[in-house]
Amino acid sequence: MDSAVLETRDLTIRFGGQVAVDRVSCAFHPGTLTAIVGPNGAGKTTYFNLISGQLPASGGEVFLHGQRITRLAAPLRARRGLGRAFQLTNLFPDLSVLENVRLAVQARAGGGLQFFRLAIDHAELTERAMDRLREVRLEARAGVPAAALNHGDQRKLEVAILMALEPDIFMFDEPTAGMSVDEVPVVLDLIEAIKERGDRTILLVEHKMDVVRRLADRVIVLHQGALVADGAPAEVVASPIVQEAYLGVRAA
Repeated sequence: MDSAVLETRDLTIRFGGQVAVDRVSCAFHPGTLTAIVGPNGAGKTTYFNLISGQLPASGGEVFLHGQRITRLAAPLRARRGLGRAFQLTNLFPDLSVLENVRLAVQARAGGGLQFFRLAIDHAELTERAMDRLREVRLEARAGVPAAALNHGDQRKLEVAILMALEPDIFMFDEPTAGMSVDEVPVVLDLIEAIKERGDRTILLVEHKMDVVRRLADRVIVLHQGALVADGAPAEVVASPIVQEAYLGVRAA
């Protein structure tokens, strides 16, 4: 297998006296989709926040492409190829749907220092942004403010923004949360298409086990902040420790 593109070693965070993520060591490889599951309060989103830089670690390390990034701020991690879609939408609400995606395309094209070249390439950037909106079936709403979208469409817009950034690592935190049954396949198909490219790494926090079974190559389970299982989906989901942890049988 290829070398790990992303790795955490003994990654830990404490809030006061409570350990929310407890010495989690895990490596993630190109071309794989890892689902991160566990009961509410298990530390899944907190682990995501530590990886993407939204929270500072109390201990341990994060490595990206073999380089230590533990102290890097979130924007610097993003520039190095770490892409994150949030469980709670992280959009510019007053900008249009198209403008939200075009900003991501612009950032991917070379950042804010190339204003004159970007002005010349405005039409090309707009078309790239529209391509992403077509993929999530939002092209008809390109001109409306992001704030005017319903929750499901905001989630789809988040996915379009993340795709426009073209990261090496895609991090999805419950990407189908709040979506109707009809909307869910659009996002799952997009994630599946990214996976099938074979050159990207995907991390997925998900509660829906049918989604996990459909998409995941590997499942890791967090419980009370600790990594308690790691392996192929069928064997991990069926294991007694996961059944106990996921069903909340064990006392908190």
